[in-house]
Amino acid sequence: MEDKAQIQEAIKIQGEVVRKLKSEKASKEQIDEEVAKLLELKAQLGDDGKTQFVLKTPKGTRDYNPKQMAIREKVFNTIIRCFKRHGAETIDTPVFELKETLTGKYGEDSKLIYDLKDQGGELLSLRYDLTVPFARYLAMNKITNIKRYHIAKVYRRDNPAMTRGRYREFYQCDFDIAGQYDAMIPDAECLKIVHEILNELDLGDFRIKVNDRRILDGMFAVCGVPDDKFRTICSTVDKLDKMSWEDVKKEMVNEKGLSEEAADQIGEYVSMQGGMDLAERLLQDHKMSQSKQACAGLSDIKLLFKYLQLFHVTDKVVFDLSLARGLDYYTGVIYEAVLTQAGTVSAANEAQNDTNAEESVSVGSVAGGGRYDGLVGMFDPKGRRVPCVGVSIGIERIFSIMEQKAEASPEKVRTTEVQIMVASAQKNLLEERLQLISELWNAGIKAELMYKKNPKLLSQLQYCEEAGIPLVAILGEQELKDGVVKLRVVATREEVDISRADLISEIKRRTEA
Repeated sequence: MEDKAQIQEAIKIQGEVVRKLKSEKASKEQIDEEVAKLLELKAQLGDDGKTQFVLKTPKGTRDYNPKQMAIREKVFNTIIRCFKRHGAETIDTPVFELKETLTGKYGEDSKLIYDLKDQGGELLSLRYDLTVPFARYLAMNKITNIKRYHIAKVYRRDNPAMTRGRYREFYQCDFDIAGQYDAMIPDAECLKIVHEILNELDLGDFRIKVNDRRILDGMFAVCGVPDDKFRTICSTVDKLDKMSWEDVKKEMVNEKGLSEEAADQIGEYVSMQGGMDLAERLLQDHKMSQSKQACAGLSDIKLLFKYLQLFHVTDKVVFDLSLARGLDYYTGVIYEAVLTQAGTVSAANEAQNDTNAEESVSVGSVAGGGRYDGLVGMFDPKGRRVPCVGVSIGIERIFSIMEQKAEASPEKVRTTEVQIMVASAQKNLLEERLQLISELWNAGIKAELMYKKNPKLLSQLQYCEEAGIPLVAILGEQELKDGVVKLRVVATREEVDISRADLISEIKRRTEA
């Protein structure tokens, strides 16, 4: 009884928390989180000894209804078409890996890996991304050349922000090129792929930020960052898209022990944006030119922009020294695509004119990637290197935007691909309907009928309008005698008699145009 009283008291306190948040008009996300806690407390009380549970999806996950899945499928198809157009084949890997496979590959983000309970002698973790499993797959199978795509779910023990497309379980769409090739050719193709996908999905204005880990490391060296602080300072610089320079500097100096002078020098460089001209300028910079690493990175950036000009994508690409990408495994070129609010200036103008930069408000990263030449060697017993470069499309953020667009659009989202409804105009024609629909299915036509012996014709036609089915094949006694089917176009209500022998070719002609 004492336990019950404690739970009731906790429910009372939690109820006050929820009411306070609602009165203060707190974010929906914050309110939902506290409501979930309240429901869990109520569930602990039970009902006459019966166990109660809260009907909800786990934190950071969601269900998808048919309409959402239709939008998602369309996005996936667009992405897969692009990957295939560029000659990629696909693979799959287990949803969990040996814990040691994932350990030490993600820098400070390693704390977000989901470890599983030991169930039989192997310590396992849910995969954090698709890149490390890919590198393990290459090393294990001694593969030195492959162009592959992989679309699958990954898991992060993150603090979810679902309104911004940040989940604990989500899909990644990865494209990677593994193999020893001439510099920047595969890298340029990865950026071309991002450009094609974002254009085709029509998400609005975007820009692709490009940098190189060697430039960053060279910059840190010439600015006086100690070697052992490179990675940790890099992960702080990576926060510049979410935090102001003042806050980033504070973290570098106060939390990570960097000297103020070194931080100020880094600040001068990370504010720079441009194109090939900026790479040329930095090659002449008295500090940067002292670093062989930085010069190698800057020369590759110049070459990359040359190839991007040939691919006609430089209108959206900007060389941005603040781009860091926090993952430890990157070794060369890194890039990130961000959506910008509608009506903003182009990336090229933004790079040239800092006053315009304020107009272009970033609404989140939708793709990212880079070169990781050392990752496969970490798994190979002989340390053999397989150079790799790849890109990951942020499907959840893209999906959130597509869903919002669909909600705002007057056009109805179809959740099935049914081409024709087999209907009857009179009673006792179920067997004839079943016979006809079987012929259509066997011919590869997507068809449907109502599961009633004698449905009303009006009900059948209304169903077609609601579901967006374009055609109806109507059977009646007269049609059966004449060996025809009345074909009705749902949108125009036009009807035409088609002979049974020509019906399949007529449906295909009308629906596959």
